[in-house]
Amino acid sequence: MTSGFDKKSALAFIVAFGVVSLFADMAYEGMRGITGPYLALLGASGTAVGVIAGTGELFGYLLRLASGRLAAKTHAYWPITLAGYVLQMATVPLMAFAGMWWMAALFIILERTGKALRNPAANTMMSRAGEQIGQGWAFGLHEALDQTGALIGPLITALVLARHGQYTTAFLWLGIPALLTVLIVVGVSWRFPFAGHVAPKSTASGRDRQLSRAFWFYAISAGVTAFGFADWPLIAYHFAQAKVVSAPVVPILYAAAMGATGVGALVFGRLFDRIGFAVLIPAILIAAVAPPLVFLGGETLAIIGALCWGVALGVETSALNAGVAQLVPESAHANAFGIFSAVFGICWFAGSALLGALYDISFPLLVGVSVVAELAALIPLFVVLKAEK
Repeated sequence: MTSGFDKKSALAFIVAFGVVSLFADMAYEGMRGITGPYLALLGASGTAVGVIAGTGELFGYLLRLASGRLAAKTHAYWPITLAGYVLQMATVPLMAFAGMWWMAALFIILERTGKALRNPAANTMMSRAGEQIGQGWAFGLHEALDQTGALIGPLITALVLARHGQYTTAFLWLGIPALLTVLIVVGVSWRFPFAGHVAPKSTASGRDRQLSRAFWFYAISAGVTAFGFADWPLIAYHFAQAKVVSAPVVPILYAAAMGATGVGALVFGRLFDRIGFAVLIPAILIAAVAPPLVFLGGETLAIIGALCWGVALGVETSALNAGVAQLVPESAHANAFGIFSAVFGICWFAGSALLGALYDISFPLLVGVSVVAELAALIPLFVVLKAEK
């Protein structure tokens, strides 16, 4: 058995893990694509939807700080990854049994918790493969496969809603890819056990040297971006409440956004390997364009806005992770991914809660706060660009 990655095994691992993520996203993105309207059906307000989405992200991202440190300390990368997938996938069919909005909120938070548990460990293993084939390409290719599932999942829910009209039935159908996810990731862990063999931390490098000034400014930039980035449940809630599109079209539109996410991840991931952090500038500008289109436009502009939202999300999940891997040494990856995710998640929670509250007050004010936050994220990013020259 090979003890480490070469280019061939690194590519095979990224593709294999991408298949895992394909089925995982088919399940949980199919679920997330309809949680906004589902919460509305159960009686939640716009403020509640924003707080629920933000709380889920907060729990998820804060837990990544602990799970990243745990992975770095124990080197139990595969066990932690497997436990996270099992928890996350179990919540998907359980949504069918949520008879009240607070029960659905609990499952939403648990789903994010499961993802948080696995994320730093899984990203660390993928970053090891990225050392062989390029970090941008590794995370971009994985994200493209990931978003293929994210595209299919909402289409499944749209088909079920069109045929049966029941959200609970859609959640039960999504239990099938959830089960397949767990089975496949177990198989990948057997095939690539060496993916979790991360080099021990060098005694010559302290944490302050490993997590550089550029890393912290990078985390701040990502956090401000997250603050202004409206979560999909709020967008879907708006589409349903304002009747921008019909209920079965909401998950279809989410599927289209996920397709845009996959394309954005591939394109910007490749560009990251060529031009570095500068690729994030147009991505942030695209993120700033989405809110006015989604919340102030009619059907056509809302569709364009949803696609812009998807492209921006693709960059966040590929190029941003590649940047973390590039800024710190391998031995500090798990800890850095955890810290980065915690900053990102705290800001996402604060932004989601605020944007949800503003939704019930003023659409223009919501849009203004979102756009200003996205543009402000360029300031610390310029510090990173200067430091990397």
